[in-house]
Order: sequence, then structure tokens, then C-alpha cells
Amino acid sequence: MPDMSNHHSLAGRRDGTAVRHLNQRQLAARWGVSVRTLERWRSHRQGAPFLKLGGHVTYRLSDVEAFEEAQRQEVSAA
Repeated sequence: MPDMSNHHSLAGRRDGTAVRHLNQRQLAARWGVSVRTLERWRSHRQGAPFLKLGGHVTYRLSDVEAFEEAQRQEVSAA
């Protein structure tokens, strides 16, 4: 059984694979920011895409990983 401490599965995809999601607390811990910071980013349309399901904010793990990759900075030799 997979470790569910860092994420949880919600509805699956059409191909039968699970879609993993992080809640605000989990994402805040992953990025080392406060939940309030995530709330502020959402209000300014910044940060990773999110879903609002039944009044709860959740982030698809695939969206979080894509956002992280997009923020990656290359260091060039001077």
C-alpha cells in the first residue's frame, strides 16, 4: 500500500490511475510557506493551479510538480 502521509487520492482518471492531491497544509509544508501565504497567492492569481471541491482547496500533485518545474532557474557560468 502506498504511503498516504504526504498525499491522498481522490477520483481516478479515465485510464484507471489515481489522481493525487495535496491539501493546503500539505502544500504549505512541502514549500516551507504558511497556509496564509498560499491563500494570498491564490487571491493574486499566483502559485500553482488549484481546485475548490466542496469548499475545500486542493492541489493536483501533477500541477504542483509542473509549477515547481516552471519555477526552476538555470545558473549560467559567468
